[in-house]
Amino acid sequence: RSFLPSLVLQVHLAEAVGPILKLANKKKVPVVTRGSGSSLTGSATPVRGGWVMDLSGLNKVRIDTNNRLCQVQSGVVVEKLQVAARKKNLYYPPDPSSVQWCTIGGNIACNAGGLHCTKYGVTRDYVLGLKGYLPTGEFVEWGRPTRKFATGYNIRDLWVGSEGTLGVITEAYLRLIPKPTTRWATLAIFATEEKALRASLELLKRGVQPAVMEFLDILSVKGAEKAIGKPLFSGVKTGAVLLIELDGTPLSVREEKKICLEWLREKALDFSQAKTETAIEKLWSVRRKCSSAMFELGDLKLNEDISVPLDKQVTLIRFVKKLRRESKLPIAVFGHAGDGNLHVNIMYHSNKIQEKKQAAKAVDSLMKKVVALGGAISGEHGVGLAKTLFMCDQFRSIEIETMKKIKNVLDPHNILNPGKLFNSFAMWEMDPVNVMLPWDHKK
Repeated sequence: RSFLPSLVLQVHLAEAVGPILKLANKKKVPVVTRGSGSSLTGSATPVRGGWVMDLSGLNKVRIDTNNRLCQVQSGVVVEKLQVAARKKNLYYPPDPSSVQWCTIGGNIACNAGGLHCTKYGVTRDYVLGLKGYLPTGEFVEWGRPTRKFATGYNIRDLWVGSEGTLGVITEAYLRLIPKPTTRWATLAIFATEEKALRASLELLKRGVQPAVMEFLDILSVKGAEKAIGKPLFSGVKTGAVLLIELDGTPLSVREEKKICLEWLREKALDFSQAKTETAIEKLWSVRRKCSSAMFELGDLKLNEDISVPLDKQVTLIRFVKKLRRESKLPIAVFGHAGDGNLHVNIMYHSNKIQEKKQAAKAVDSLMKKVVALGGAISGEHGVGLAKTLFMCDQFRSIEIETMKKIKNVLDPHNILNPGKLFNSFAMWEMDPVNVMLPWDHKK
């Protein structure tokens, strides 16, 4: 289903945002900000029409090597920032899979993560200061370009992850770190998903902090193997996979690699190593093929980026297997085992009504289980439209009401990205099958 705005405003000067919002607030016109539109949950969709404010024209980057930070406008593509930082021997770690086209503003709005969150954390961990405009059009600055700022309420962090409902970000100060000088990676296969996930926890207990630790269940491995046209390990018929990358100084990588190899010989059925940049990128091509390979199992998917405590991942994977049996749907799991953020991909066919019903039912069961395990219904994609139904599972009613009160104070006319996060849009009154289907992902 598509939603069209009545007007698209392309912004090339940050100062233009204030007057636009003042007029919209006066006329009570909905405003949705948009960068590259790479959201997977409908966060940038103008469900109530109004105006779309395209901020992709705000694309300036300035690297400050003295203070190890960057001053970046919200429309800057994340990969552009990373390249600029590397040229100065610095590093910006957050790297969503859409890094080549997603923008900093959108990453901040959804508190985006990525592969390197295992070691380096998420977008929020790098935001020092934000500049932008309230829904009523006034300019504000939250935080400053300093490492410490213990002054007043931390509204900076309130904006991070608010999905464009509390203000419009035009510029950010982001923390940078020294660029790692050495990398090493390994691909390891285990007999079962449970053994792979238990092994991942064991590696962390041994004191190794991988830059990346990715998990692929058996269904995902089969899809990746079909995509590359050969088995990952010729001597092993089937299994679940961990893809691990270490980075840092030559000394730190050498020490962690030694521990990792001992662990692999004890726990894995087989493993391969990648010592050069080319070899490492070849390994990563396996992981990158997972998402597209899923469409061999169905022409639509519900991609749920749930997050659970590290020691609950085995419980979760067992629950997914149970869901697979009950729903009779192919449900593949891959994702970030190092921080408990797994992507559960429920696949089905658009022309099969019973499969649609089973998919919607499976998502509901999955979300309730995730919350029961002490987890989050979204680890990095955000809530948007796709997950508003499950906010009442995640939060107590008083907690949701508190969030709504904050929204009402900052945005009294509810003009900024209305219909998101909370169960306030009429489409949620539809039957459960149709509720889910507009927000699944097509090939």
